[in-house]
Amino acid sequence: MKTLFYLCVAVVLFITACTSDKTRDFIPGTYVNSAGGEFSVANDTLVIEPAESNNFSIQRKTGFNVTTEGKKGKRQYETEQWNAIYDEGTKVLTEIRKGKTITFYPKAGTLRVGKREYTKLK
Repeated sequence: MKTLFYLCVAVVLFITACTSDKTRDFIPGTYVNSAGGEFSVANDTLVIEPAESNNFSIQRKTGFNVTTEGKKGKRQYETEQWNAIYDEGTKVLTEIRKGKTITFYPKAGTLRVGKREYTKLK
């Protein structure tokens, strides 16, 4: 009887492990990116939170300095609110308004929005 019980527990654990979506579990959190060039320096932060069903709310905060004639200008800030839908088949978030694709790499602790790579903080 004990053997049958342990076998049932093992089967349930196996099925649960196979059906969990590690990418979806990885998504919520804060991600950062820094970029710079000849004309500007910018820092992006994405805060991703689950909403209802397969929807996610994303807040993008950007701080940047424009460089003019070799001098860094005053720090400026922008904030955007995005809504995205998670596709369980492709494991990708698609931003609703502009169609941006957000791809996740849980093992590396990163995500990509287009060519920009963000690192997860928490």
